[in-house]
Parts: sequence; C-alpha cells; structure tokens
Amino acid sequence: MTIYGTHRSKEILQLSGTELAIERSGPDGAPALLLIAGGGQSMDWWTPEFCDLLGAGELQVIRYDHRDTGQSSTSPPGRPDYTGDDLAADPLRLLDALGIEKAHLIGMSMGGGIAQSIAVRTPERVRSLTLVETSPAGGDHGFLPPPTPAVAATWEEPEPEIDWADESAVIDYRVEVERPFAGPLGLDDVHVRALATLEVRRSRNVASSMANHFIAAPGASVDPAEIRVPTLVLHSADDPMFPLPHGETLARMIPGARLVRMQGVGHEIPPPAVWDVVIPELHRHLMHS
Repeated sequence: MTIYGTHRSKEILQLSGTELAIERSGPDGAPALLLIAGGGQSMDWWTPEFCDLLGAGELQVIRYDHRDTGQSSTSPPGRPDYTGDDLAADPLRLLDALGIEKAHLIGMSMGGGIAQSIAVRTPERVRSLTLVETSPAGGDHGFLPPPTPAVAATWEEPEPEIDWADESAVIDYRVEVERPFAGPLGLDDVHVRALATLEVRRSRNVASSMANHFIAAPGASVDPAEIRVPTLVLHSADDPMFPLPHGETLARMIPGARLVRMQGVGHEIPPPAVWDVVIPELHRHLMHS
C-alpha cells in the first residue's frame, strides 16, 4: 500500500508570460485528476466539496482558472490575446510545470472540447477522459439538434449595460447568465449565487471573462473517433445547450466509451442534487483506468 501525505495549496504558475491560477488538493504524489471548466468559467464552479469527493483520498485533484477567469492572466474585454489553441495547450503546460507526466481529465462544455483535443493529440498524457455536457470537437455535426430558443436568444440579444464596478450588479448579472442553461427544475439560485459571488470577488476582470472566450479565434478541430483512452460521457437528458444526442454521438464515436445519462440537470457542472449518481460513476471510471 502506498502512503501519501495530504496536500492542499493554491499558487499562480508563470508560464511563458501567462499566469494560470491553480489549486491542488488531495494526497501528494497520487495520480492526478485535472478539471477543465467551461467557457467563461473559473475554477470556482468545481467546488471544493466536489473535488474532495472525486479525489476520495486517492487522487490529487487539480482545478485551475482559464485565461480571463479568476486570478489568471486577463486581456482587455473584447480583445483576447490568445486563441482556442492556446486554451487547449494550457492544461499540458500546467501539467509540465507541475512535473506531472499524465493525468485523468474531466472537461465540461468548452473544457470537454479541450480534453478531446488533448486526448487525440497527446494520448500518452491522458490516463482517462470524462466529457461532461459537451459535443464532438470536430467534423460536420450539423445533424445534431441546436440549443433551445432560450439559449440561442442569449447570443442574439444586446448585452445589458453593466457597471462593472458595482459588485452587487455584477453578481446579479453572473447569476442571470446561467438561468437559460438550467435544467427542467429551474436554476438553483442559492447554489449558483454562492458560486457567482465567490467568482466575482476573486476575479481580476469579470467583464473579460464574460466575453473573451467566446470571441477568441477557434482552435484546430480534432476527430473524437481517434480517441483511444478510457472515456466516460456524462450528459443530461435535458441539456439546453447541447441536447442529449450530442452526448450520445460522442459515446458512439469514441471506441469503448460509456454514456451515463443524468436527469434534471441543465448545461452545468453536475450540481449536488446528482452527486449520489455522478460520484459513484466517476469513481468506477477513474479508479479502474
């Protein structure tokens, strides 16, 4: 039996002019699990409670702030100084800086696209892959259903006038941004407001995080059918951004992938209401990969 020492720390990595804020928790020297959040999300959406349950004392869990979120480097609002390829390269640069040869990857939405890219291009760095509420990262998938009208409308409506110096107004805005992406039971306002408050208070520039990921030049596409690492697909039956056929298609494309359907969840990192289902499924996947 391997005996590990407990480790929990936050730091900012200096990576060739870019700063990435990270947090590591769990046993020193244990296999690594890297969490990759969605577009416009800081590490805060992977809550410490979720991380501790995932790690179960057997994994070193790493979460980080994407560029333009949290305490990582920021660009001016509307002018990202990076591309999708840079966002996709950051997880490997992060692992390199920490001296970690390979890791389990869990990616949500945009983070799932990043995780697919890593698994195709550098499979030797990936122990296992978990794709949460995401879609095939490359190819022509026009046959897949579009977002719901409520989600699509968020891209067409003019941006509201926000006083970014008014913390209360910014938190309200951050909560409302999530509302169209909620599941059939509606938004868990208490849970989301707590996360939004934490994120806003520790972010260098919320205005940048709300815009820049979505206007950065896209990265090169990959073919998920080329993935050869153990893969779990977690997808809600009611995802309003990427309806269930997106997850079903991913699971069919990736050899040996397993699909777990969640109920009552929207386009979100699995909330506490489904941890009783999600955590055992993730342990089954992570501990046997």
